[in-house]
Amino acid sequence: MKAINEIKDFSAEFKQNWLQYLVLFTGISVLNQFVFIPFFRYITTFVLQKGAIPFVSLSNLEIILTKHPFVALALLIELAALLFVIYSQFALLILVIKNQFDVKESLSEYGQCLKHFRLGSLLLLAIYFLLIVPFANIVFRTPLLAKLKIPQFIVDYMTRDSILLTILVVFYVVIFIFALHFLFTLPIMVLDKTTTREAMKKSASLMKKSWRKVLGFFITLGIIAILAMVINSVLAYLLQLLWDIFPKELALILATINLSLFQVISELLLIWTSAISLLFLIIIKITTKEEKLPNASHNKAIVTPIMIIWIFAIIVNGVENVFYLTGIDDHAPVTISHRGVNDKNGVQNTIEALKKTAKFKPDYVEIDVHETKDNQFIIIHDENLKKLTGVDKEPKDLTVKQLTQLTAKEDGHRGKVVSLDQYIKAAKKLKQKLLIEIKTTQHDSKNFVANFNKKYGQIILRNKYQVQSLDYTAVKKMQQLNSKIPVLYIQPYNLTYPHSAADGYSMEYSTLTSDFIWQAHLQNHVVYAWTVNNTAEMKKMMYEHVDGVITDDVAKLNTTIEDFEGRKSYAERLLNYMTAFPILD
Repeated sequence: MKAINEIKDFSAEFKQNWLQYLVLFTGISVLNQFVFIPFFRYITTFVLQKGAIPFVSLSNLEIILTKHPFVALALLIELAALLFVIYSQFALLILVIKNQFDVKESLSEYGQCLKHFRLGSLLLLAIYFLLIVPFANIVFRTPLLAKLKIPQFIVDYMTRDSILLTILVVFYVVIFIFALHFLFTLPIMVLDKTTTREAMKKSASLMKKSWRKVLGFFITLGIIAILAMVINSVLAYLLQLLWDIFPKELALILATINLSLFQVISELLLIWTSAISLLFLIIIKITTKEEKLPNASHNKAIVTPIMIIWIFAIIVNGVENVFYLTGIDDHAPVTISHRGVNDKNGVQNTIEALKKTAKFKPDYVEIDVHETKDNQFIIIHDENLKKLTGVDKEPKDLTVKQLTQLTAKEDGHRGKVVSLDQYIKAAKKLKQKLLIEIKTTQHDSKNFVANFNKKYGQIILRNKYQVQSLDYTAVKKMQQLNSKIPVLYIQPYNLTYPHSAADGYSMEYSTLTSDFIWQAHLQNHVVYAWTVNNTAEMKKMMYEHVDGVITDDVAKLNTTIEDFEGRKSYAERLLNYMTAFPILD
């Protein structure tokens, strides 16, 4: 009850100064979207391009550090700059709200903060920002922090095993506890003009006294925010059901206004939630020093530009909404069965599963190819055979004849391990196109890709198959050997703008953005999203114009595409939008 009363009090303060809050949060959002995010992406792309490095991952981290020290140094400097920008944004938000929109006083205090800022604080800040991610959507939604997350494919992998799932749950619990423990670190750094280390100690001390109050407040605020979002969604949908009774032209106008209004209200709710959260943190902190917030300062000079930005954004969204509601931008993605299965209907990468999956008519079936001991090609995903066959060997340890004698077991099904020749023969009978992923290891022969192209290049072209690989060297080699074959470069996360020798990209969906897709399309490159098994995410990928969706459930994807692109009422299209971009997404 006390938390509700506090939220009411903060809401009254927000209502009194709503225009200032709108200017503050919109200004930072505009800077992020049009200045900071493009800047850091372009810098990362430029640095990696100059170093001839296609991507950064654990697999090539040692190579970057040992053979490209200047690239490593440049990336570290960029990371430090990014952390400083995030710190500055939070600091200015806290100071402007604390000083009640007195910009001059806030900038003066920010200058004092910088005097106490040390380069050594960047490491602790990095840890701090990682810790507060669980609170980020409530306290302050920024795309700069949104990138700090575990890619969904790792989470999906860990949830398939009880031991790994337990580790994941414990990990999140520990992270949550630490996040709560150090939640006040940044406010204390800013308000007390102190170092990160000292602020973390003070935060821990403050949270011991008030953790119940803080937790209760944020839980209550979260519930209220979700309820408000639900009410906004339900009212918009019910209102559209009424508007759809009118003639089509009028119904479209009303639907466009309705969807635009829904988007504006949703954004205002998010700004309200962020403002209330920061007010609460500031009040908790300054109460310990018996301080009070000053009277609000009204700087009207910046209000007009911000309102123009909002009007411009609403008009642009309105045009996009018309395209969406009328189906002008409908874009059915290519459907791709991940490892040749549909909803666990067989063992991955086996002909038994292929025959069942082909009945759902996917555009492509994605399979994984490893090199064998006798330099042939076998269809299997893992670098070790034990998980599926019980044999503790790698594909490179056995000949193709030995491998095809093994039986794989998965999800209550059995299937023979097959060669690429056998799989292609079965696929041709079913008239099923393939997306072949080249899986490379350190044990492969030097001519792996050349041998693959020599044996299958013409078959791939003739049957209109496609090739992809996580190994950028293999991608470039395939392009050099046979430029007519469509070759995609697989990326497990999105850090840069698209720039490679590939014909397209296969991107892990949870870090894929519409900006990346747009940039790739400007270069006439396709973008596939993997591995998308959730209806809402499938719709989101379609709304953002992805070219293909790789999924474990082709039947669900087919139904989702039909539902998303069907010539349905505006109310149903509005509901589709809400599903694609769910509450607090």
